[in-house]
Amino acid sequence: MKSSHSYFVRLGRYYGWYSAGFFVLIGLLAIAEQLGMTPRWIGQIFLLATIALYAAIGVMSRTSDVSEYYVAGRRVPAVFNGMATAADWMSAASFIGLAGTLYYTGFEGLAFVTGWTGGYVLVALLLAPYLRKFGQFTVPDFLGARYGGHAARIVGVVAAVLASFVYVVAQIYGVGLITSRFIGIEFEIGVFVGLAGILVCSFLGGMRAVTWTQVAQYLILIVAYLVPVTILSYKVTGVPLPQLTYGGVLKDLGNKELELFSEPRENEVRTQYRYRADDYARKIIDLPDSLAAERTGQLQRVEELRTQGASARELAAAERALRDMPRTPDEARVKWERARQESLVRAAPPVPHAQGHPGPDRAARDSARNNFIALAFVLMVGTAALPHILMRYYTTPSVRQARNSVFWSLFFIFLLYVTAPAYAVFAKWEVYSGLVGTPIASLPAWVAAWGRVGLVKIDDINGDGILQLAELSLNSDAILLLVPEIAGLPYVVSGLVAAGGLAAALSTADGLLLTISHALSHDLYYKMINPAASTQRRLIITKSQLLIVAVCAAWVASLRPDGILFMVGLAFSIAASAFFPALVLGIFWKRANRWGAVSGMAAGLGITLYYIVRTHPFFGGSLSEAWFDIHPISCGIFGVPVGFVTIVVVSLLTPPPDAATQRLVDFIRMPDGIEDFPDRDEKVFDAGGS
Repeated sequence: MKSSHSYFVRLGRYYGWYSAGFFVLIGLLAIAEQLGMTPRWIGQIFLLATIALYAAIGVMSRTSDVSEYYVAGRRVPAVFNGMATAADWMSAASFIGLAGTLYYTGFEGLAFVTGWTGGYVLVALLLAPYLRKFGQFTVPDFLGARYGGHAARIVGVVAAVLASFVYVVAQIYGVGLITSRFIGIEFEIGVFVGLAGILVCSFLGGMRAVTWTQVAQYLILIVAYLVPVTILSYKVTGVPLPQLTYGGVLKDLGNKELELFSEPRENEVRTQYRYRADDYARKIIDLPDSLAAERTGQLQRVEELRTQGASARELAAAERALRDMPRTPDEARVKWERARQESLVRAAPPVPHAQGHPGPDRAARDSARNNFIALAFVLMVGTAALPHILMRYYTTPSVRQARNSVFWSLFFIFLLYVTAPAYAVFAKWEVYSGLVGTPIASLPAWVAAWGRVGLVKIDDINGDGILQLAELSLNSDAILLLVPEIAGLPYVVSGLVAAGGLAAALSTADGLLLTISHALSHDLYYKMINPAASTQRRLIITKSQLLIVAVCAAWVASLRPDGILFMVGLAFSIAASAFFPALVLGIFWKRANRWGAVSGMAAGLGITLYYIVRTHPFFGGSLSEAWFDIHPISCGIFGVPVGFVTIVVVSLLTPPPDAATQRLVDFIRMPDGIEDFPDRDEKVFDAGGS
């Protein structure tokens, strides 16, 4: 006990010095900015210095011990495991995407906050203590032992890899956004630069290195998240408590919305976007003739500019437009339909920020409410089933510490989530009151800087030289990163936010890559292919899988897939439908058996994937095919009940589990007694032993 206390004190001292050093770095860069240091240097120093810190922790935490590599030696105190779990959880979606989603959807975006926070209640009550009592390494480990044989383990490995891969692509995409903007390199190159930062944190030390790196990353990301909005709160209200003051600003924002939405030029702009959408619709109908006519017209335009001796800039723009034109009717149909949808979005009347479940009629409002509930449900259940989160509770010294670390996780996550709505309100207030109505020629420099990355677009459709709201397009993934510049704060604050976003993306990516590599090396290779593999060989396989998966994820991210938040939502649906029913029934219903679990996991995962392919445009689907008008991001709402029903029905129709499995269920639900799964009994409950 005394040794445990001294270990805790020593960790606190180390991270206290680390935090002090980080604040000193912020202060020095703030002074350097006042003395003339360029923004580019500030951004590079922030990002490279923090990556160097994470790399140093990763190198110092290197290990060749299997227990240390997979579960950090099961000696992470609850408070520090709570911070590491919070960092693991604070992905690019939470740090970067959530503020932007709340900015655009207002009240409807609270489904993310409700679902993600509520999920930790399910983790604490239904899963974390029991998985820690089981005491092995991975979620497929539990499925293999609880349900016997290799079938459940294989389905678990497939689902873990699929959910984690989709999730990690979103994180690496977020890393690419940050590095491309703040280091000044191409997005595709930034993705692989970020990949290097991810690998140095996890490659040498596994879960041990990732855990202590994630604690360091949490300290940076929470400071980076709170500082800008606190300054902005003081600037707007005179009180540096955004969580308490944004309600008054929200009321003022409502009045500003009434004034802005009824402004004649805004209505004129939206009408022109409606005309543009109709024009795209006509061109799509008239394909392929419309494409030929469009190409002929653009060729004539280029020739006219050359004949008239136009400026090099105008001629280059015209030639680029000709070069970027679709080459085939099918390509034109996809490109023009995307442009038509974008025009329709800009033509639609804006929704007040505080309006709940908006819609022009009762059917639309009912649909909005149903999607709110479905999304909150999927995120809540998905949170409780994410393998990279559940793995964190294997690292605590005891079941009691596992329960306590859930509390600390929720507390550290709460600090960010209670602030996210304030971010959205203050950012929207700054845009509506300080940016909209500004002459386009006088827009601040950040508009052009972010425009080059493709995250800010200005379209003066009515040609009046004044920026209307509908003419401004801000990518939701960029809102948080934009806030310091929108508010005119010192650039050191922008660099701080970038460092925080990078910490959030790297911490989650590390945990996800470990989940994938552990599933492939431990559950697939060691448990099923070569149980006699030596410790050294197991670690070599793990590290090689880690490297391969990381490179594949970076390549997919470099293709600029859909928005961060959608990809993360899909990962939650996959995890919820594949894992939650099998885990909960495996712990609380002894009658659940191998055939029921395998059938339920496959059915839940299958219906979820089928729905996403059926309804999402990226896969060739259509929202018109949606069931009950549920959006693709909430596809797990169908997979979870299918999984539960299938497990129950198939289990009742097939023989019950054997006596060894019954004893395992009794063991993991026993509140007192042995807290670690005894090595001497491992063969009794091994997945291949029944």
